[in-house]
Amino acid sequence: MSGHVTAVSSNGEYSFTKPNRDSITLLTGLGVEGDVHAGVTVKHRSRVAQDPTQPNLRQVHLMHEELFAEVGEGGFKVAPGELGENITTRGIDLLVLPTGTLLRIGDSAVLEVTGLRNPCVQIDHFQDGLLKQVVGRDEAGNIVRKAGIMSVVREGGVVRPGDTIEAELPSGPHRPLEKV
Repeated sequence: MSGHVTAVSSNGEYSFTKPNRDSITLLTGLGVEGDVHAGVTVKHRSRVAQDPTQPNLRQVHLMHEELFAEVGEGGFKVAPGELGENITTRGIDLLVLPTGTLLRIGDSAVLEVTGLRNPCVQIDHFQDGLLKQVVGRDEAGNIVRKAGIMSVVREGGVVRPGDTIEAELPSGPHRPLEKV
């Protein structure tokens, strides 16, 4: 499975959206250099309030650009970085990857997929009604989260728009993604 990077984004301050950049630097075991969510332990405010010593399984947030067209059909306009992702992708079905998948990006960066982003009400503060577009239910009534995946940095490197992404599935039985 492969795709490519269409945009990269980061923000050194807590803000829902992240400005697009020419490149971002991934730091092994930490996340995106200069991003507010980088670190060994959790940085998301609600998780810090619960237990600030939890490992940070949300160092890098990836989102598939195809979602923007999907929510566009519902009348919403979303651009890269506006939903807080660090890496916007195209051509790779992020949501079907199993936990532990390695994503090789560009020349040297490697991310390990940890789970699904669990979207919160901030999405509705960004655009009223958008949360229902990115969280829904399938025919069996199961919750479906579409707001991207989370990962940790296994090997650092610079990531730029246009870089290729190659997915390396883990060996053994695959575990489906759960919210992290």
